[in-house]
Amino acid sequence: MAAPTTFGSFSAWDYVVFVAILLISALVGIYHAVVGRGRESTEDFLLASHQMSSVPVALSLTASFMSAVTMLGAPYDTYHFGAVNGYFAISYMLVVILSAEVFLPIFYRLGVTSSYEYLELRFNRWVRLCGTILFMIQTILYTGIVIYAPALALNQVTNFNLWGSIISTGAVCTFYCTLGGLKAVVWTDVFQIVIMVIGLVAVIVQAIILKGGISKVLNSAEHGGRLNFWNFDPNPFHRHTFWTIVIGGTFTWTGIYGVNQAQVQRYISCKTQTQAKVALYLNLVGLWIMLVCTVLSGLAMYSLYYDCDPWTSGKVTAPDQLMPYMVLDILGSYPGLPGLFVACTCSGTLSTVSSSINALTAVTVEDLIKPHFTTLSEKRLAWISKAMSLLFGAVCIGMAGLASLMGSLLQAALSIFGIVGGPILGLFTLGILFSWANCIGGIVGLISGFAFTLWIGIGAQIWPPPPEVTKPLNLSITGCNVSQSRNQTSWETTILLTTLSETSRKDRAEAAMSLYSLSYLYLSTFAILIVIIVGLIVSLLTGGRKSQIDTDLLLNWTDLFCNCPTSSRGDGIEVMESIPCQNRVTGNDNPAFSHM
Repeated sequence: MAAPTTFGSFSAWDYVVFVAILLISALVGIYHAVVGRGRESTEDFLLASHQMSSVPVALSLTASFMSAVTMLGAPYDTYHFGAVNGYFAISYMLVVILSAEVFLPIFYRLGVTSSYEYLELRFNRWVRLCGTILFMIQTILYTGIVIYAPALALNQVTNFNLWGSIISTGAVCTFYCTLGGLKAVVWTDVFQIVIMVIGLVAVIVQAIILKGGISKVLNSAEHGGRLNFWNFDPNPFHRHTFWTIVIGGTFTWTGIYGVNQAQVQRYISCKTQTQAKVALYLNLVGLWIMLVCTVLSGLAMYSLYYDCDPWTSGKVTAPDQLMPYMVLDILGSYPGLPGLFVACTCSGTLSTVSSSINALTAVTVEDLIKPHFTTLSEKRLAWISKAMSLLFGAVCIGMAGLASLMGSLLQAALSIFGIVGGPILGLFTLGILFSWANCIGGIVGLISGFAFTLWIGIGAQIWPPPPEVTKPLNLSITGCNVSQSRNQTSWETTILLTTLSETSRKDRAEAAMSLYSLSYLYLSTFAILIVIIVGLIVSLLTGGRKSQIDTDLLLNWTDLFCNCPTSSRGDGIEVMESIPCQNRVTGNDNPAFSHM
C-alpha cells in the first residue's frame, strides 16, 4: 500500500464525528446529575443505589476492560506476533467463571462498597490499607497509559497537539464522572462500546474489500506465519504460547475482574446477586466479540503491509501507531470514517478512565475517609466524592506523560497489572480459601509477592527479553520503494543492532537473564503462588491454626450452588431456590463487622 497522501490531516466531517462522541458522553453526565438532584449520597454516587440491571452493567464491564490500549495494542500484537493471542478467549471464560462463582458471592454477601473492605474484615486495617494503596498506584499508572493511547492516535492522524488531546479527553471524562457518578459511567460505557465495535468493524470490512475477500486475508496471514495457533511450547519464558496465555492470562485478568475495585464496583451495583452473575456471563460474550475484532484487525493489517512494513520503513515511529496509520491509509478518502475510528479509540479511553476515576474515588472515601471521619453526613460525603473525582481526573491526566516512556502500550499495561494486581489477587485468595491464614501471614505474603514482581518487572524494562524469547515474526520491506523507506537495510540493521546488544549482555548471569525474560503474563501467576505459600507458612508459624474466622468471610460450598432470591424486583414476583442463600447486607449495620 502506498503512503496515504492525507496522512496527518483531518477533514471537517472527521472533527464533527469526534466532537459528537465527546459531547454525547458529557451530556449523559449532565442528565444523571439533573435527575439525581436532591438525593445525593455516597451509595447513589458510587453504587447507583444498587439499582443497575444486568445488560448495561455487562456492556460497561466489556467497555472498561477493552480500553484504548486494546484498540491500538492488540491489533499490532497480532500483526507482529501472530494470532496465538486468540487463546485469550479461553482465559476470559475461566476469568468470568472464577469471578462469578468465587469472588462475587463473598463481596455480595458482605455488602461492601470497596472490595478492600474485605481485607480489614478478614485480616486487619493495615492489610486493607496496603491493598488500597497498591490498587491506587496500579490504577493511576494504568490510567496514564490509557489516556496516552488515544492521544497518540490523534497526534498521528490530525494536527492536534499531543497534550491538547490528552487534556481534552481526560477533562470530558472527569466532567461526566464528577457530575453523574456510577450511573453516568455505566450508561456512557453502553454508548461507547457500540462506537468501539462499529469503528473496528469498519476497518475490518474495508481491509477485506481491498484484499478481495476474507480468504485472501487469511491466506496472507498463513503464508506470513501469523496463524500460529499450534504453539503449545511449555517454556514459561516465551512471550505468548497456549500455556502462557491460558494460565498466565487467566491469573492476570482474574486480578482485574475478581478483586479490582473498578470491575467489582460495577457488578455489585446490580439489584441482586443473580443479576450480577448474569452481567458477568453476558460480558463474556462481549469480550469474545471484541477479541475477534482485534485479532481480525491485526490479520488485515498484515495482509495489507506484509511486504512493506510501515514501522520498519519509517512511515510510523512506533509500533502502536500502525493502527491509526492503516485507518488513514484505507479510510482516508471517506469523510468521517477516520474520525469514527479516533472516536472509537477515544471511547475506549473514556470508558476505562471513567471506571478508574470512580473506583479511585470509592476506595478513597470508603477506605481512607469514612473510617477516620465517622461524623460526616451522607450529603457531605457525596460532595467529597465529587471533589475526589475531580482530583483523580487531574492526577490521571498528569500521569499520562509517563506512558510515552513505556514502549509497547499493551505489554506495559498488562505488566502493571501483573506487578501490582497479582500480589493483591494472591492476598484475597489467601483469605477466601484458607481459614488458618492470619494478618501476619497476609502482610508478609503480600510484601514478598510484590517485591518479586517489582524486581522482575523493573529488570525486564532495563534488560528486555531477547528476540529468541519473545519470538517476533518477520517484518518485510521488500515491496517498499527506496524513497519511501528509511533505508533498504533497515530491517537487517535492526537485527544486527539487536545481536550486538545481546552480545554486550553476556556478562549477565544466566539465571538473572532467564528471570527477566519470564513471560509478562506469568508475573501474576508467580506472585499469587508466592503470596499464598509465604502467607500460609508465616501464618502457621504465628498461630494461624488457632484463629476463629467468621465463615461468611470464606468461600462456602453453598456459594457455588446458590441462587439468591430476586425479591427486590418491582413486580412482586420472587424466585424460590432449593438452597438457602444469605441476602446482601448494605449500610453500616453489616453483620460481618460485629464479629470482628
